Amino acid sequence: MRAEGSHMTGGARLAWICGGLLVILSVVVLGSLLVGAAPVAPATVFELITGRGPGQGTERTVVLAIRLPRIAAAVLAGAALAVAGAGFQGLTRNPLADPSILGVSGGAAFGVVLGQVSGLGQGIVEALGLTALGFAGALVAGVAVYLIASSAGGLPVHTLLLAGVIVGIFFSAAITVLISIVDTNRLGGVIYWLLGSVAPIPPAALGVFALATAAGLWLVLGQARALNLLALGDEGALELGVDAQRVKRRVFAGAALLTGTVVAFVGPIGFVGLVVPQALRMLLGPDNRVLVPAALLAGGAFLLVADTLARTVVAPAELSVGVLTSFCGAPVFIWLLRSRAGRTSP
Repeated sequence: MRAEGSHMTGGARLAWICGGLLVILSVVVLGSLLVGAAPVAPATVFELITGRGPGQGTERTVVLAIRLPRIAAAVLAGAALAVAGAGFQGLTRNPLADPSILGVSGGAAFGVVLGQVSGLGQGIVEALGLTALGFAGALVAGVAVYLIASSAGGLPVHTLLLAGVIVGIFFSAAITVLISIVDTNRLGGVIYWLLGSVAPIPPAALGVFALATAAGLWLVLGQARALNLLALGDEGALELGVDAQRVKRRVFAGAALLTGTVVAFVGPIGFVGLVVPQALRMLLGPDNRVLVPAALLAGGAFLLVADTLARTVVAPAELSVGVLTSFCGAPVFIWLLRSRAGRTSP
């Protein structure tokens, strides 16, 4: 009876946390709809999103064809990156794990650039192809980092980070080679995309983005409880009825799919998977059953705020959202690294 009450209390807490984050996300979405280089009255925005606005016109195009698809892309990307970061951190038992730091984003970027220079666009088939190539690149990079880092036994933080840097540099060099040998006219927006940029996505491609993201989220969210038990070690988890290797494969595949999907559609945006889970861990504690669902909503809100700032701070020009997230993430990474170094020093 006590266990049941505890479970209900935990469920109620999760519901309150997710409800609060959903309200925050809704406010951020509304604010993002209202601001931009092209002024649109709040009343007009409300009429358009409720289907009562004019059937055509500049304001309709700005709100429904530009801002709304961009908001959807930013929320999907932020949620995916935050959950991928939480998954990698639970998998490696290392709070510094992040798709960009581990080199996974670099591997995904190489796969996507390979597809882009081959002529893949943003139709349904092309979007599926880019997603598959990004996923494959993320898997290759993740496996390479694991093999390099685990050769010393376990996954020590400095070895893991060095392995991530090495793999990231390798794929950056490979991307540079690809760009160098391809005709300039075929590069299109590849260079700008490599900085990490959210842009309106056609409906068909946005549907592929949403489905691939949902598949990755399902893989990671479904293992949230098991990630808690992995903290006890493989043998400890097995004694509690958890197949550690199966959990690791599912979480790794889910986090790699999320990373590859985001890179395929908005480019390699760094540090979202580090900043959001760390902030939530400080506020909510380390329980992945709460942390991972909260990361989904908080990640969407975080990247949407960053993208809204990126397109309004220097309007009508536009900043790369990847630059803003790096400005936020770099100090957090340095603080975490120094904190861990201080705890492990004699």
